Amino acid sequence: MNEILEPGMIVRHPGAPEWGEGQVQSRIGDRITVNFAEAGKQVIDGKRVSLDIVWVQGS
Repeated sequence: MNEILEPGMIVRHPGAPEWGEGQVQSRIGDRITVNFAEAGKQVIDGKRVSLDIVWVQGS
């Protein structure tokens, strides 16, 4: 699922709901950088975590 992520999309980390919603900053291979409301910028290993899409830009 992470392979469809693009900058600007809003996501949640299923294992860290306390982080709130985050905006995808970049995705390079399996490395996804997300700026979360409550946790700041985090680099996610897309091989280990499948982020939940909340909102897609343009929808």
